[in-house]
Amino acid sequence: MPIRRRLLPLLALMAPLSALVGCQDAAEPSIAVAIIGKPADLSPLGIRLSPAGQMVRAASADGLVAFDAEGRVIPALADRWIVADDGLSYIFRLRDGTWSDGTPLTGESGRDALQQALDRLHGSALGIDLSAIADVRAMAGRVVEIRLHYPMPDLLDLLAQPELALLRKDRGTGTLQAKHDGPTLLLRPVPPDRLGLPQPEDWAKGKQSIRLKALPAQQAIQQYKDGTVDAVFGGTISDYALALPASGLSRGDLRVDPVAGLFGLLITSTTGPLGNPETREALAMAIDRDALAADLGIREWLPSSRIIPASATDSPAAIGERWAGIDMAHRRAEAAARLARGKLRRSRLTILTIALPKGPGADIIYARIQSDLAAIGISVQRVDNLASADLRLIDSVARYGRADWYLNQFACAAGHSLCSPQTDAKVALARAEPQEAKRAAALEDAEAALTLSNLYIPLGSPIRWALVRGKLSGFSVNVRGTHALTPVSIGLK
Repeated sequence: MPIRRRLLPLLALMAPLSALVGCQDAAEPSIAVAIIGKPADLSPLGIRLSPAGQMVRAASADGLVAFDAEGRVIPALADRWIVADDGLSYIFRLRDGTWSDGTPLTGESGRDALQQALDRLHGSALGIDLSAIADVRAMAGRVVEIRLHYPMPDLLDLLAQPELALLRKDRGTGTLQAKHDGPTLLLRPVPPDRLGLPQPEDWAKGKQSIRLKALPAQQAIQQYKDGTVDAVFGGTISDYALALPASGLSRGDLRVDPVAGLFGLLITSTTGPLGNPETREALAMAIDRDALAADLGIREWLPSSRIIPASATDSPAAIGERWAGIDMAHRRAEAAARLARGKLRRSRLTILTIALPKGPGADIIYARIQSDLAAIGISVQRVDNLASADLRLIDSVARYGRADWYLNQFACAAGHSLCSPQTDAKVALARAEPQEAKRAAALEDAEAALTLSNLYIPLGSPIRWALVRGKLSGFSVNVRGTHALTPVSIGLK
């Protein structure tokens, strides 16, 4: 059975920290970091965490495994693991250490904490991603085994997610300890020997705390310009324009992650004109994605009409871009004809409401959609209330690179009031299919069924960006679009 391990624990690789610009304290050196959001987003509690909450949870509570600065899976509470040849069993050896309350880290306590984490995720899209898990067992000593119903190549990627951080008595055992200091969250490095890890002799000399705060995009970027913070995380398409070099920042400061995921419009109501899949497709046909790309001016943004991008590991090859080879004039003529068949006349404009975030990028998206749908006789009105909107923006980075993630986001079992049971049935067939060719065919059927439901209008790829000073160590762009704070704190390259 192949053994997957990292040769040295993360904290044993600590290097001397570079001098950093920003918030420093004579008694306790620190790095100031802002993440775009609201102060309440810093909470690491709950199931559906904000990006800020995910960052805090990942820093303050370890799972069996974690992500390093480059988004690779590394040991955390488990220092090594074995994967069975048939892919149906993962055996984790936990490190020699204790939980945050001082009780020993054992196979039994590790199993119980993992099972509680899985139970909390029941009924969420992430819970569906983990539905292959058949059983979690404690074995002799500090060993936990996960048994699967069927092979799951992305299990380690999922176990490293912040929501799978293991808690005991609602407290995590992480590499950083979080404490509120007014609106700022102070994250202090935990001595490695308290985590059951080797502790370098000069550890106390090299460590630096992180002062993390959640701020609106404009304020976070201004504080970066002023030198008040050393990095800004959590940028999206909505606020990308605020961080462009034209705004007074260097192109070298702006780091764009090569992420994949969902970026498009979710239909939230199927009453009235949106109750007809043909009408919903008319909206999707009328949007000029290439023109939107030109309007946004983001070279990393890829327009697409597909739900599962071609970059996904098992993306169905037979499904390509919709309406390929048909120019926009013909597409809009067909869309208008479909609306006419649905008894929506140009003389009586239908008003649709759309919920978008704030920011110059979102304003550009709204203007494009408003113009494109007006061309087929549909008026669009922007609203703040998600509950009252006919359409709302989905902007999510894929947690792993397979087709399942994309399809599971729209599963009925995830609590969506609008979903496609036919798609779910086809996904279930694909998930349980051991033969690769038959699985590929089932995935193709599933994507086709979801596409034809027209409950989601893809626009293109998500964008995630950060502002980082050249002197800041421990940061790297990655395909996950999330950034671990521990490497930043201890200055890993």
